[in-house]
Amino acid sequence: MTILGMVTTAVIYRQLPMAEAGQWIFFQSTFLLIDTFRSGFLTTAFIKFYAGAVPERKAEVAGSTWFIGMAITGILIACNVPALLFTASFNHTGILLFLKWFGVAYLVTLPMFVATCIQQGEQRFDRLLYIRLMNKGSFIIFIIVAIALRRLNLDDVLYSFLASNLLTSAYAMLMQWSGIRNFGKRSKNGIRELFNFGKYSVGTTLSANMFGTSDTYIIMAMLGPAALAVYNLGRSLMQVIEIPLVSFAATGMPLLSAAYNQNKRDEVIATMKRYTGLLTLGLIPIVLVAIFVADFAISLIGGGKYVHTEAANVFRLFMTFGLLYPADRFFALTLDVIHRPQVNFYKVLVMLAANIIFDFVGIAIFGNVYGVAITTVIPTLIAVAIGYRELNKYRSYSFFSVYATGFAEARSLIRDRRLLR
Repeated sequence: MTILGMVTTAVIYRQLPMAEAGQWIFFQSTFLLIDTFRSGFLTTAFIKFYAGAVPERKAEVAGSTWFIGMAITGILIACNVPALLFTASFNHTGILLFLKWFGVAYLVTLPMFVATCIQQGEQRFDRLLYIRLMNKGSFIIFIIVAIALRRLNLDDVLYSFLASNLLTSAYAMLMQWSGIRNFGKRSKNGIRELFNFGKYSVGTTLSANMFGTSDTYIIMAMLGPAALAVYNLGRSLMQVIEIPLVSFAATGMPLLSAAYNQNKRDEVIATMKRYTGLLTLGLIPIVLVAIFVADFAISLIGGGKYVHTEAANVFRLFMTFGLLYPADRFFALTLDVIHRPQVNFYKVLVMLAANIIFDFVGIAIFGNVYGVAITTVIPTLIAVAIGYRELNKYRSYSFFSVYATGFAEARSLIRDRRLLR
């Protein structure tokens, strides 16, 4: 899926002028930010209450999730109608695209979104793969068709995006993976539980997504769309790290939730340490290779016009800081699982404030996108420190024992593999 995503990114970057690529990034960032009100409200809450539950409880949670998802989507669509009246007031292409199409976009993505939640909760990663393959695969196919018919433009990219999401949602419903049949099994208690948990997790996810979005808005305002395209190209290659991060998080959260629901505190922390430590060790060779091949990667994805820009060094900086991401991700995930989402919420507010402040400071000092890239390590360090402190209140452990556990787990895996031979 990441390879498909990178191929799509490469095609868009190579076909669109640098400024238009920046406008598309602006649209995507704004879309994902607003979508956080739905995904942030429901994703973590759904898995927490769904994983390991009895069938009747699963049906109740799924139906209640559909109810809240429909309500949020309906509110967003209702907001789209008056927003259309203000399109004449903007000459910013990214804003105009968003105002015209965000209601339609959220409607066509709803069944796909609920289906991915259910399949993750069921640990049916085969189905999750098919859903994502349909989504990303159809997107690149639609873009290639547009290129074959005429030169790709920004509108073609948008229509391809909408069509791929509509097709994927239809596929999920046709395969009966969306759980829409459980809508009638919703309950006031299920809705209330999801809402009470989601009101914290949505704030956490929204604030976390504001990191990338605040970078986007600040760079767009202070350095322009071309600089945004350069910065985002370097940042988008971080999908190399997102592959194991997303995969480990998707498989780890149901295990963490099951251990917590069975009141096994030691197992919760042990699982968190195992995933965090092993993933960090596994990322080290990936980071080293990425640092050496950064220039080639930028040329391959972005084309010649990005070769002599800051994109390669932005990629190197992000990859280096990426070694902290497993600790950040799994500390936050575990806090959600042990029912302390409010800690994550307040934590990311502090991180967001630090990110915005240091973005301005960095640009003032360096005068280019390096100022934003370098200072991204500060909010990450804040996240790791707060997460470690709060998890110690749940079950005491040493910070460095996380990496010792990962090393021991790696040795065990290697030894077991040798024995199998």
